[in-house]
Amino acid sequence: MVKIALQIKATLECIEKLYTNHPHYPWFLKLKCGSCGEVSEKFHDLTEAEKVPQKHNRSEANLLIKCKLCSRENSMDVIEGSNGEFTSNDVNKFKTIVIFDCRGIEPIDFEPKSGWIAVAEDNGKTFEDVDLSEKEWVDYDEKNQTSVGVYELEWQFIKVK
Repeated sequence: MVKIALQIKATLECIEKLYTNHPHYPWFLKLKCGSCGEVSEKFHDLTEAEKVPQKHNRSEANLLIKCKLCSRENSMDVIEGSNGEFTSNDVNKFKTIVIFDCRGIEPIDFEPKSGWIAVAEDNGKTFEDVDLSEKEWVDYDEKNQTSVGVYELEWQFIKVK
């Protein structure tokens, strides 16, 4: 069991905090088999709210996947309560937004999609279903009469204890 954190870094324009619709947010990840090193061609999604029964034991996992090359069965879970928020205080540094419990696989790439929530500064508007698939997002906060945005989105994975 290896715990791997997904960290993000971004520039925020008039945004106080950015977070996901947890536990229903689908994390889209490219995975690498820990046994043979095979990297998945496509992105796989896992959601903390969804559980899949494992065949060989009575437990469940958020993602169950069989390696196409070595046929090893691997699984991954979103660690409950590990979801974090990226705030205006976190700009220019990486911050953990979720931690995965990996058994036999590890994430090597992330594809942000829609489903993010951005809260504007100064009690401004809350923007639901923000789409970060282009690694940036721009809108207008009518309440504060200012443009808002998320720019230069980056991510990394780190092993945690």
